[in-house]
Amino acid sequence: MSSLPETLQRLDALIEDQQLSRAALLDPRRPAEKTALPESTVRTLLAGGTPPQEEVDERVCARGRTLADAHLARTGGRKPELVAAVHRRCGISGARARQIIDGKKVPSVELRHGLVKFFDLRDAREAFFTDEAPGALNRALLPTLAKYEHPEHDPVQALLKKYGVVATDMRHHGSPTAEQPETLLAGVIKSVMPPQEDNGR
Repeated sequence: MSSLPETLQRLDALIEDQQLSRAALLDPRRPAEKTALPESTVRTLLAGGTPPQEEVDERVCARGRTLADAHLARTGGRKPELVAAVHRRCGISGARARQIIDGKKVPSVELRHGLVKFFDLRDAREAFFTDEAPGALNRALLPTLAKYEHPEHDPVQALLKKYGVVATDMRHHGSPTAEQPETLLAGVIKSVMPPQEDNGR
């Protein structure tokens, strides 16, 4: 696996070659949410800087808290409900579950394994909690790198690129939102399909 500087170098080359928007493609909010890193840390790393050092226990606690906060924000749930769910699924007391969610207790290796399953961290697994910031960000950026280096592996991106939609849209709007590929794909399909005859005439 490439290092973060190598990944960023390759992304910058793609941005220049494909006339993409760096601000959109490397928006720090998305990798910050995916890694539970502070957005300020992600910005520092994207700019080639060095983030503040932190102890491993501090890192594990902070990421557990950020992960829980992001889960609540995404699902609209309440903290007592999340505490109860972690308590049941991970087989720990309610008090310990609350300490983990509040970032006040370091989860054991076994409990981290349970949290990986609970929060569906299948890509990062236990490393989500322990990886140093550069490694965590690098892991989050690799799918984006693969998507633009090998668009043939992404059917939507491949079709859009084939008809010249990706480059033109990226040049004006940056990286697509979740809804844009569907809209663009519909336009591409409509443009290449033969016109239907009006049977009513």
